Amino acid sequence: MTKYGNNAQAGFGMIVVAASLAAVGLIGLMIGEDVLFSDDMQRANTAHFNECKENDFKLDGCEKYWDRINTEISGIFVDLDK
Repeated sequence: MTKYGNNAQAGFGMIVVAASLAAVGLIGLMIGEDVLFSDDMQRANTAHFNECKENDFKLDGCEKYWDRINTEISGIFVDLDK
């Protein structure tokens, strides 16, 4: 009979796949009641960005956008020194 390779590696691979599927299942159970969980997060982040944009990114918490503005790609140019 011929050997089929290292069965231990295949076994460990199956354990990793099973663990990742279990993790996905647990996350699904945690946020199962709120089916729009990611949509709510995105809407909140968009609202925060728009509020910062209206106030020229000078409010508390708007610092995280400073490295992404004042570039030609973003099209948003704000004087942050004042």
